[in-house]
Amino acid sequence: MAFAAFSSSAVTAEPAPRKKSRIALFLLLPGILYLVLFFLTPLVSLVLTSLQVPREYGDIGQYDYAFNWQNYVQVVSDYWPHILRSFGYALAATVFALAFSYPLAYFIGVKARRWPLLQSLMLVLVIAPFFISFLLRTLAWKQLLSDESFVITSLKALSLMAPDAHFTGTPAAVIFGLTYNFIPFMTLPLFTTLERLDTRYLEAGSDLYASPFHVFRKVTIPLSMPGIVAGTLLTFIPAAGDYVNASRDFLGGADTQMIGNVIEANFLVLLNYPAAAALSIILMTVILVIVGIYVKRSGTEDLL
Repeated sequence: MAFAAFSSSAVTAEPAPRKKSRIALFLLLPGILYLVLFFLTPLVSLVLTSLQVPREYGDIGQYDYAFNWQNYVQVVSDYWPHILRSFGYALAATVFALAFSYPLAYFIGVKARRWPLLQSLMLVLVIAPFFISFLLRTLAWKQLLSDESFVITSLKALSLMAPDAHFTGTPAAVIFGLTYNFIPFMTLPLFTTLERLDTRYLEAGSDLYASPFHVFRKVTIPLSMPGIVAGTLLTFIPAAGDYVNASRDFLGGADTQMIGNVIEANFLVLLNYPAAAALSIILMTVILVIVGIYVKRSGTEDLL
C-alpha cells in the first residue's frame, strides 16, 4: 500500500516540470520574437541580397538571384585596401585606447578607493562624452584640428609641423578620432574589473620582494584580463566598421576611406546593394574570426 501511494504521488507530480517549462518558454517568447524580427530576419535578407546580380537590361537597383560567390570575389578584389586599412586603423585605435585607459581605470578603480567622491567624479567625467552626440564630438575635433585652428597654427609656429602640412584627412587624424570616441568603451570594462581587484595580492607580491613592474606583470595584468578582453572587443569591433571618423566630411580624406565608408557609398550613392551586402557579410565574418581567435588565445572563452 505504501509503495502504491508513493507511486501515485510520483505520477501526479510529473506535470509540474512541464508546466514550469511552458511558463519559461512563454516568458522567453518576446525576446525570441525580438531576435528573429530584428536580428535574424535582417541577417538573412542581407545574405540573400549579397547573392544577387544586376538584372540584364534592367533599371538601376533591379537584381536577380545568382546564388554564387561572384559579388564576394569582386568586392574583395576591388576593396581589399579598404578592408586592410579598416582593421589596421581599428587595431591601432584599440592599442592606443588601451594604453590611455588602463592607467586611468587603475587610478579610478584602485588608487581612488579611499576617496569615493573623487572616484564618482572621475567616473562621471569618463561617461560625460556619451551625453553629446558621436557626430557632434567628431565634428568638434574637425574644427579644433583644421588648418586654421589655434592648435595647428601654434604647432606650425613652433616648427613642430611643416607650414604646408595638414592633420585632418590623414591616417593619424582618423586613428585619433577613433581612439578618442571609443576610450569610454575601453575604460569602463577595465574599471569594473580593477575595482574588484584584491589589493592584498599586490601587497603579497611586494612582501615577496618582487619589483612593482613584476607585480604588475604577474599579478595585476592576469587578474584584470577579463576587463582587457572586454574593453578591446568593445573598442575594436565598432572601430572596424566605423564610417564617421574616416569620412571626408569629418576627420578623413580620400586616402583614408574605411570599409564602412565603402558600404555606405554602395548602399546610398551607387545603389549597388549586392556589393554593399557582400562587404557587410565579409566584415562581420572577419570580425567573428578575429574575436574568436583572440578570446581563445587570451583564455577568456567565458566572455563569449
